[in-house]
Amino acid sequence: MISEPIDLSLAKESVDTIRLLAADAVEQAQSGHPGTPMEAAPIAYLLYTRHLRHAPQQPDWPGRDRFILSCGHASALLYSMLHLTRYDLSLDEIKAFRQFGSRTPWHPEFGHTPGVETTTGPLGQGFAVGVGMAMGARFLKEQVDQELFDYRIYSLCSDGDLMEGVAAEAASLAGHLRLGNLVYLYLDNHITIEGDTSLAFSEETATRFLAYGWQVLRVEGENLREIDAAIACAKEDPRPSLIVARTHIGQGAPNKQDSSAAHGAPLGSEELRLTKQALGRNPEQSFQVSKAVFEHMSSAAERGAVLVQEWQAQLDTRQNEPRLAHWRQGVEKGLPDDWQQWLPVFDPDAGSMATRKASGLVLNALAPHLPLLMGGSADLAPSNNTTLTDEAAFRPGASGRNIHFGVREHAMGAILNGLSHTPGLIPFGGTFLIFSDYMRPPIRLAAMMGLAPIYVFTHDSIGLGEDGPTHQPVEQLAALRAIPQLRVIRPADANETVVAWQVALAERQRPTALALSRQNLPIVDRNRYGAAEGVARGGYVLAPEEGTLQILLIASGSEVTLILEAREALQQQGIATRVVSLPCWELFDEQPLGYRHEVLPPSCSVRLAVEAASAFGWERYVGEGGGILAIDGFGASAPAEQLMEHFGFTVDQVVIRVRQLLEKA
Repeated sequence: MISEPIDLSLAKESVDTIRLLAADAVEQAQSGHPGTPMEAAPIAYLLYTRHLRHAPQQPDWPGRDRFILSCGHASALLYSMLHLTRYDLSLDEIKAFRQFGSRTPWHPEFGHTPGVETTTGPLGQGFAVGVGMAMGARFLKEQVDQELFDYRIYSLCSDGDLMEGVAAEAASLAGHLRLGNLVYLYLDNHITIEGDTSLAFSEETATRFLAYGWQVLRVEGENLREIDAAIACAKEDPRPSLIVARTHIGQGAPNKQDSSAAHGAPLGSEELRLTKQALGRNPEQSFQVSKAVFEHMSSAAERGAVLVQEWQAQLDTRQNEPRLAHWRQGVEKGLPDDWQQWLPVFDPDAGSMATRKASGLVLNALAPHLPLLMGGSADLAPSNNTTLTDEAAFRPGASGRNIHFGVREHAMGAILNGLSHTPGLIPFGGTFLIFSDYMRPPIRLAAMMGLAPIYVFTHDSIGLGEDGPTHQPVEQLAALRAIPQLRVIRPADANETVVAWQVALAERQRPTALALSRQNLPIVDRNRYGAAEGVARGGYVLAPEEGTLQILLIASGSEVTLILEAREALQQQGIATRVVSLPCWELFDEQPLGYRHEVLPPSCSVRLAVEAASAFGWERYVGEGGGILAIDGFGASAPAEQLMEHFGFTVDQVVIRVRQLLEKA
């Protein structure tokens, strides 16, 4: 962005200031990681002062370039850069590094510190999120406006990032898609916590990335002109770029440079004193920033203000263009005012339908009216029903709305986070529920960050049948329900699926996981039973008792039909039975206590929960007087009907369990 020659004297003073600010912060906290901030200071300096299009006073400006510190343990580097370039991060916050209540936590947290684009810490996640951001940027550029969204994604990554499998998955897809708006800088320092990388890492990283289809450049990590030229070259190439910088962890520390001692622990007062002395600083002073350095680096704020003004002027001249109008509506309101009128309604006389099929029909009913809805599957679209009919694919040379993630569930989860960070987009991704295990780290981060990707998890129980126990989820529902802020919705029929999608799309502050059936399920007659809109409250009375309530039957998903049938048998035996559909625990638990007691009256302690999965967690709804019909092992390979009978998911078994509970009561 800045073309004039580098003032090497001022640049060196600035770089050393960055190094020592980070080292001082770690030393004062008596914990942290000084080594990577010290080695990466030249790269960070060049990015923030010469290349990054950013606006410190308006950190959420949509037209900005994004910077991701994938090696989140080097957070002291990022905080130093944010402070020096005049983001809203004071020197006192740098001094409060890693302390409770500060804006400078150990790993960068999105939404907590201005200028932090995504939460990083688990290695490889930032790398993969950046690929999603680059895909989102290209979609906005090609589908909304060429000039307004011509921005890049920069990332600083480490050996640890590149060792993690998620980075390999994401890098492979990025190369295939030719995401030329990605510029990644790899700190090739040869050091991990346990020692030299040769202990476990001997691959030729550059060759691997060439094979992925990336441009690969090599630089010396202390050579500012070389790094500057490499970044400029990367910005001109149509491929994603990896700049391999040979760096030295703990750069400048006389006794700890190039050693694992600079990784994950303070330098120590004596080593820090010697480092300052070697860099020509007063060894007795901490957190030193000269007036010259601060004025030089804070000029980024003035440049940013001009960029924002120019961008806003362009936006204003185009505000009536339909594509931009859709985008602005997506950013400001999320969804059109009339979007719910396009939701389908399924007739119970039409026969049975798998909830995965109903989900696909909902998606395609809404897609023409939600142009920023996009997503796909990890090579399972025909099974997940995630294809948007008549929409193009996202591929090299075309930014369509159907994304083919390939067999890359882990990367898909992180890429969905990157797409969720992209203003206006509504991303979704599908796979089998069993493979949510591969996606758990990015799902957890999405929940932590308050992002709202939608996960379409199909084949939700042993009801998938012949594929056998390797593909039949048992513990996955419980595992997902354990993630704070994630909503897991397991609808009972096609119309509950409609409301599940309605809930997921309306929520823009947290992620939603839909657990959908492979097998066909009857469409519940809503003239006879409770309205499917009850899904929006997490749980509702589907069928009330006839007479004085004796037993509560509670289920989610495919087992709701089972307990409805069991209710008929129990009522015929004179046992007043209420059926409760409980598709989303999280939503139900958020309801007022009065509503929850209306649905599950405390006066009725005899309760049976039924779910073809692990029993873990259901005890909160059945209490001491209740029981759980669930699975305490793994499934088997057989037709679904045979499996359900074998594991006790039959009307007869439900009736037997109810009678046992009533006898004990």
